[in-house]
Amino acid sequence: MKKILLITILFLVFLFPLQTKGDELDDINTQLTNLVRDLEASKNATKPLEENFTKLQSQLNQIKFKIIGIEAEVVKKEKEVKLGTEVLSIQKKILDERIFIYYKNAKKAQVSLINLLTAENLSTSLRNFFYQKTLADQDKQSIIKMVLYIRNLEEKKATLEEEKIKLAQVKATVDQQSTFLSGEIGKAKKYQGELSGKIAALTARQQQILAQKLAGLNIPRSAATSLSGCIDDRDKDPGFSPRLAFFTYGVPNRTGMNQYGAKGRSEAGQSAEDILRAYYENFELKKDYDTGITINVDGIGSFNIEDYVKHIYEMPSDWPMEALKTQAIAARSYALAYTDRGARSICATQSCQVAKAEEKGGRWNEAVEATKGWVMIQGGNPVKAWYSSTHGGYILKSSEIGWSDTSWTKHGVDSPQSIGSFADLQNSAYDRSSPWFYCDWGSRASYNKTAWLKSQEVADIVNVLLLAKADTSIQNHLSQVDKPNPDGVDTWDFEKVKSELKNRGGNPFNNVSDVSINADFSGGKVNSVNVSGDAGGASFSGSEFKNFFNLRAPANIQIVGPLFNVEKR
Repeated sequence: MKKILLITILFLVFLFPLQTKGDELDDINTQLTNLVRDLEASKNATKPLEENFTKLQSQLNQIKFKIIGIEAEVVKKEKEVKLGTEVLSIQKKILDERIFIYYKNAKKAQVSLINLLTAENLSTSLRNFFYQKTLADQDKQSIIKMVLYIRNLEEKKATLEEEKIKLAQVKATVDQQSTFLSGEIGKAKKYQGELSGKIAALTARQQQILAQKLAGLNIPRSAATSLSGCIDDRDKDPGFSPRLAFFTYGVPNRTGMNQYGAKGRSEAGQSAEDILRAYYENFELKKDYDTGITINVDGIGSFNIEDYVKHIYEMPSDWPMEALKTQAIAARSYALAYTDRGARSICATQSCQVAKAEEKGGRWNEAVEATKGWVMIQGGNPVKAWYSSTHGGYILKSSEIGWSDTSWTKHGVDSPQSIGSFADLQNSAYDRSSPWFYCDWGSRASYNKTAWLKSQEVADIVNVLLLAKADTSIQNHLSQVDKPNPDGVDTWDFEKVKSELKNRGGNPFNNVSDVSINADFSGGKVNSVNVSGDAGGASFSGSEFKNFFNLRAPANIQIVGPLFNVEKR
């Protein structure tokens, strides 16, 4: 009975074959043809871009995924054919038996017909005749089904072999194109590496110059600083037009707690613990840490850790209490980590933490008392809880600002909503109330003491960058023209830079009419700066434009962070 049931199931399986994947393989071949064409076009492109290869790789991966599905179907079919083959011998025996029985019953039917014609009992003869006829018909149908089964099995074998051959050809083509694609990506990266070698890069001496120039801006890293920082020049008239100014979002060290962001979050109803979680990760907030540790402060004295925190001047005391408590926890954690729990001293400036000989008092002391013994730890040790006055709407890991990577710093958008534009930042960033949230840093004695630049001055910066990209050997001639050259050579002015650029096949600008910014709003940085003017258009990466802007711009005018925008009047 079980054998008959198995045979019946196999009849059904093979009588109604599974849908073939042949059409899909043909479709994949068409996709591969298109892919090869696109790859060849990319290969022949003058400047192949890696993002094009990434797109092609994605298409190829999709094809590979389909092939995996087809392979699974082929395996399934192979198992079915194998099973069918195993019972084929049984079915052939049954077929032989059925054929024998069929002829036997057919002869009986013939005899029954003769008996019918000669029988005296017509009723009995009719019953015998139709019985024998029915058996013969049943045997005939069984024979037909078995023949169809065998034929279907043979067809399945042939189709399966065709699909396996076609699949092998497709896989070979995919592997070939995958190898080619990997090679092309390697070539693209090598090409980009070669370009990077040609792209303007600051010398070590120029980096030192920019560091000194940056230090001269008096950037306020502490929200409670008395430094003026920068003044928003958007409503100030320098006395010329058209004019352009470059505005940076936030101050340079955008890792850890954003002080103005903490203020905004506390005003939105977040608790100190909520705020800490927004700016740090992978830490435990221990609320009974040792309060007997002594902290030695350079130039001030030694204090118990809790008393030391009361001497810190990092946040205005009239800010919301949850922001003050967040600051107290961060300052306590930072001091313990910085000094290795009191083993070393700590400075009293914003290079470490701003501290004074006298306690800050008032609501600040209340926040310190409310969080007594609260320390962020990881692996049993306090974390170095960095913070700064204004992040400009973003939180960055320490590795993203050039420091060593740390497991407690994080990357994120410091806003209750996603950011897709500069307008979104201006309207929703938690630290948007900071006076340093959006600033054009630097100024000069003339032009109403603003950071506005003339069209020709921006053109000069663009020409300097184009020249530096064309010939890196002359970069020591490209410093700002209103100060002595730090390398002791002559500084090339606007006309000289244009002349040297022409000599190297470049097309210099006399004036710039427009500058547009392409920003990565998820990462908080400028991807590219696009310039247009009388020489047409030019495009630069955000970092290279920032570097050479800072090198060439007059006075102490600078872009101080990775995310900046341009204003035109």
